[in-house]
Order: sequence, then C-alpha cells, then structure tokens
Amino acid sequence: MKLLYITNGINGSGGLERVLSIKASYLADVLGYEVHLLVLNHTDQNRFYSFSEKIQFHSIDVGGNPISYFFKYKTEIQNTVNQMNPNIILVCDDGLKGFFLPTIIKTKAKWIYERHASQELNKQKGIVGKLSAQIMQKQANKFDRFVVLTNANKEEWQNAAVEVIPNPISFYPKESSALDTKRVIVVGSHSYNKGYDNLLKIWKNIETQYPDWQLAIFGKIDQDETYVKMAKELDLQYVTFHQPVADIQKEYLQSSMLLLPSRSEGFGMVLIEAMACGVPCISFDCPSGPGDIIRNGIDGILVENQNGKVFGEAIIRLIGNEELRKKMGMMAKENVKKYLPSEIIMLWDNLFKSLFLK
Repeated sequence: MKLLYITNGINGSGGLERVLSIKASYLADVLGYEVHLLVLNHTDQNRFYSFSEKIQFHSIDVGGNPISYFFKYKTEIQNTVNQMNPNIILVCDDGLKGFFLPTIIKTKAKWIYERHASQELNKQKGIVGKLSAQIMQKQANKFDRFVVLTNANKEEWQNAAVEVIPNPISFYPKESSALDTKRVIVVGSHSYNKGYDNLLKIWKNIETQYPDWQLAIFGKIDQDETYVKMAKELDLQYVTFHQPVADIQKEYLQSSMLLLPSRSEGFGMVLIEAMACGVPCISFDCPSGPGDIIRNGIDGILVENQNGKVFGEAIIRLIGNEELRKKMGMMAKENVKKYLPSEIIMLWDNLFKSLFLK
C-alpha cells in the first residue's frame, strides 16, 4: 500500500516531527508500506530526527502573496499526487490550509487528517483564531477519517469520522532514572501556550525554599528571549535554559521529575517520554492530553488547569518525598507501555486496511 504524508516540514525539533519520524519509519521498515513524505520549501533537509532510508521525500516550492502561495500549494501537490498515485493521503498540518486539500485535490485516494493540537490553541488567537476554528470544524467532515490523539480531543470535533490514536513513545530504555538528583526538567519550545511565564513565578517560591534544586528547561528559545529575560527579572538563580537536544532521553534519566505547565496540549509527548524513563510528571490538567495520560496520584500528579498555587504544592510534595517519587516513577514506566510503537502503529495499520478495502 502506498502512503503519502503531507506536512509543512520535518527539520524541526517539535513533537509532530518526532512522532512522524517514529511512525513513518516503522510503517516503512517493519510493516513494509511504501511511504512518501511531502514537505514545503525543502524543509526535509537538515533533519533533527532520523527517518527511515526507505521513505521517499518530496519538496514543493511555495511563496509569494497569499493567492500565489495557495495556487502553487494546490498545483504542486496535485502534480505529486498524479505522479505517485497514492492509496491513502495523510495531512499533518495544524494550520488552516491543510483542511482544504480534499476539496481542491483530485484523487481516488482516501483522506486522513491527523490533528496534533487542541482547538483551545485557536481560541487563544482572538477573532482570527475563532474564525479558523469554525472553518476547520466545517472542513473536517471532508476527510474519510479524522484522527485525534485523546478522547478529550475527540469531543472538540463534530460531524466528522473521528478516531482516537495516541502518539507512540519515542524510546523505552531498559534503565530508569534513579530519581535522586535534585533536578527538575521541562521540555518544550518557548511560547505563551507552554505556560513558562506561570512556571517561572511558581519556581520563584520553590527556589526560595529549596535552593539546592535546579530547574532545567529544554526547548527552542524564542527570538526575543522572553522567558530568559523574565527569569533574570525574577532573579532566579537556579534555572537554566537549553536549546533542544537530540538525545533528550539522557536528560530525562538525569532528572527526578518533569513539569508540564502548558495552557493546552494536543497530546503531551514529553509526558510519555519522561514516564518511559521512570520519571514522575506534574502537569496542569489542560485541554487536551495530560488527563488521558497521567493517572493522578498513581504515576504522576494532575493539577487543576492554571492553578499555580496547587502546582507549586505538588512540586514541593515530590521534592520532599523521595519514596513517593520512586513509587510513581515505577508505575509511570509500567503504565506507559501501552504507547510502545508496536502497539500504536498496529492501530494505524488496521485503519489503513479498513479504508483500503472499502
């Protein structure tokens, strides 16, 4: 069976790129699918994550004013589809344009949309974001299947053939973190949605009480260095910022807990990565993802969304109780096995076969 993935680019360090590298490579290497991956403007070069050598990459050039951009986008994708004649086309683009592809592209292929973000993200963008959400809602039913990552995400989409397939784990090491280092880790790019402004205020109180504990933040730093400057303004002494690293597994194994202070998530890839390393997580119960992944009080702690006071108390609870950290870490490593690629990719395999046989 021939698959065509359409996405903006795969050279970034984000969760979408990470998941696509795992999923597309497994489909090509293990299950024997013919996998093609189409990106825009040569963003398949200098890839942050590794992709199977069996995958065939395509790039189309788009640019100019909105009308010119859309015309090139439509024309070049149509040309690629005509040349390769795929059985199934998968759209991995959380922007608006990808929603129109089943309408503007002529093909006998089945269409699948993969949604990697919550609609809550659009709501944060004012009137334009809300209008985009309405258009997306209408266009969602143009796809043969609309795949979301969590049960909570499923509730956001109406009149669409919605199916829930979580993300697979990036890795599952034999070893686990000893959970005895006085380091807390956070992983994610610097943006308002990731909630670093609230986190740094919370950490100010933690740092005062526990100056021997470190907060290490890994993720792409924004051009204005918004949170780096904020940390200086708050006079935080034990916070360090790091650019993304390919071997993030090593950093999890050297940490004693992971924090996820996001305002919204499509899934929360960093949660299952940390849990695979035996690291307990504290997360806001934001829409959508953490509530599906963490079993509160068993393998991590869920906190009412954006309740900074309780979030801080949860951090203090795990700092002060090494036995509880280790108990939660052990349960986290066990419970996250359901996200192994061998489990998750089989769900995709079943979906492809059900569409292909129709």
